Parts: sequence; structure tokens; C-alpha cells
Amino acid sequence: MTSPSPLQLRVATKDDAEAITALINVAFRRAEDFFIDDDRIDLHSVLKLMTTGEFLLAEEGSRLVGCVSIERRGEGTYLGLLSVDPTIQQSGIGSRLVSFAEQRCREQQSEFIDIYIVNLRLDLPKFYKKRGWVETGTLPFPPELQTKMPCHFITMRKVLGPQASSPAPTD
Repeated sequence: MTSPSPLQLRVATKDDAEAITALINVAFRRAEDFFIDDDRIDLHSVLKLMTTGEFLLAEEGSRLVGCVSIERRGEGTYLGLLSVDPTIQQSGIGSRLVSFAEQRCREQQSEFIDIYIVNLRLDLPKFYKKRGWVETGTLPFPPELQTKMPCHFITMRKVLGPQASSPAPTD
């Protein structure tokens, strides 16, 4: 029996766009199916996000197992689309990606990171609060997206201090 390949973290290239799109949709389908029917993102949107920011990837060997996007906005950065292969969620990959994103944002001298999470995802505030994020308010859910029940975004922020003891980006 072979052990899984060590987790490798890296910045995505345009060649990764199709795999990123597929991963985001399968991960969000599992997590959000109870309140929304549509795919979370399409290839065009992933490619557009790659021009305004970047995707950070987690791979085991040649298999994409996680991703997150970061986009600089003024003095801060917006983090979005944190996605982990549903078959291996709860294995620490999401935490590793968030730490990698924080490290990358510090390197880019971002003062803080913002995120929007859907209020119906009851697991997410705890996940981020445990990592030093604080709730900062709410925003309406985009009205053009049809949902099965009313929802809104919870906004959260993490202020980035000087480089702390962040885990190294690769094993």
C-alpha cells in the first residue's frame, strides 16, 4: 500500500483553470446544494479572476485537491472560493490553503484579508474565527442568484501582522 503524495502548495497558472473550475463546482455543490441549484462558477469567471488576482492550489502528486482565490483590493485582499475535494474534506487542506493565502498576502504587504461567507453555512464562522478572523457585518446575497431559502453574506476580516510562524508552503 502506498501512502498519499505530500501536499504541495503553489500559485496556479492559466493551464489550471479547467481543473479549478471543476473542483470549485464539485466542492460547492456538496456544501451548498441545500440552498442553491446552480454551479458556483464557470471557466470564463475563473480565467477572469486569474487576471485580477490569483488562485493558490493544493496538490497531492498531480491531483488538484484544493484551491482558494485571492485578489488585492486597496490596502487589503479578498479571499474567496476556498474549495477542497469533498472526498478528503476535514483533513486540514483548507487550513493549509488559508495559511498559505495569509502568508502570500503578507508577502504582498496586504494589511488585512476579507471574506464573505453565506450565513446558511453554519460551519464556516467557527472555521474562520478559530484562525483569528472576526465578523465585521453583513451584505445581501446577489439578487440575480436564485436560492431555495433566504440568505445573506456574513463579512469577516483578519488583520495581518508581521510574518508569524506560518507553515511552509510545501511539505
